[in-house]
Amino acid sequence: MTKNFANDVEAADALAQAYKNLKTEIAKVIVGQDDVVRLTLTAIFCHSHALLIGVPGLAKTLLVQTISQALDLQFKRIQFTPDLMPSDIVGAETLDKERNFQFVKGPVFANIVLADEINRTPPKTQAALLEAMQENAVTIAGNRYGLPQPFFVLATQNPIEQEGTYPLPEAQLDRFMFNIFLDYPTYEQELKIVKGTTADDVVTVNKILSAEDIITFQHLVRRVPIADNVVEYAVKLATATRPGNSSVLANNFLEWGAGPRASQYMVLGAKCNALIQGKYSPDIEDVQAVAKSVLRHRIVRNFKAEAEGESVDQLVSKLMEQLKY
Repeated sequence: MTKNFANDVEAADALAQAYKNLKTEIAKVIVGQDDVVRLTLTAIFCHSHALLIGVPGLAKTLLVQTISQALDLQFKRIQFTPDLMPSDIVGAETLDKERNFQFVKGPVFANIVLADEINRTPPKTQAALLEAMQENAVTIAGNRYGLPQPFFVLATQNPIEQEGTYPLPEAQLDRFMFNIFLDYPTYEQELKIVKGTTADDVVTVNKILSAEDIITFQHLVRRVPIADNVVEYAVKLATATRPGNSSVLANNFLEWGAGPRASQYMVLGAKCNALIQGKYSPDIEDVQAVAKSVLRHRIVRNFKAEAEGESVDQLVSKLMEQLKY
C-alpha cells in the first residue's frame, strides 16, 4: 500500500480501508475475537504495547503470528521460563574467530515480539524486556542499539496456575497500553474452529500493510483533532478511579486508582478507534470503547470489592454510567 497521501483526510480513509482489509485477512485464521483484534491493531497503530490475558489454547500465539503476516512484519516469540536470562532476550557480546567482541542480537530485535507467559520469568528478565519497550532500544556494554521500527510487544499471561509465577508490579503493568481479555469462543465459533483446524486446508494470509505504512499511520493517529469535552471525559474517568476524591464508588471499592498515563492512552486509543471506524475525530463513545482495556490493569480493588464480587470491569462500567457528559 505504501504511497504518499495528499492530505490527512486521504490518509484517514486509507487507514479505515486497511483496517477492514486486515480484519478480512485475520478472519481467515482467527474465528471471532473481534474486540481482541480491534484492540491489538489499535495498540499497534498507537505505537504502544498490549498485555493479553487468556487460558491456554485460545490461539494467542496464532493471533499474533497472523497479524504479523498481514502487516508484513518480522515476528519473534519468546517463551518465558524461570531460568530465562536478560541476555536471552536482548542479546550479548561474544568473541568472534579473530577474538574481537561482536554483538549478537537477541529475539527482541523484531517488529512484533510475543512475550509468552511473561509472569513465569524473574523480575530481572522482565525488566530487560520492559526497558526495551520503554526506550525502543537496548544498551549492551555501553553501546546503544536501536530496535527495528515499528516495534510492538504483545505479552501474554495465563490467569490460572499462578504458583511459582512472578506477577508484574503495577509500575511495570502501566507500560502496557491495553490489558486485553481473551474469552472462550461461542459454541458456533468453536464448531468452525474445530472443522477448520482438523482439515488439510492451507490458508494464505495476504500482506495488507508494510512497516512504512504503519509508521505513517502511527503519526496520523497523533494528529487527529479531538474536542475538549472528549479529553475532559477521559481525564474525569481516570480521576474517578482514584480514592480520596468525590467518587463514592472509588472510595468504597478501590485501593488505588489510575495515573495520568491512563488518560493519555484513553485519548490516543479513542483517536485510533475513531479512524478505523471511518470517523475523522473521536467522540466520548470512542473513549468508552477502549476504557476498560486501558483501566483494567491500572486500578486495584480493595478487600470490600473482592468480598462483594465486584470485578474491575464492573467497577469501570459503573464509573462510566455515573459520569455525565
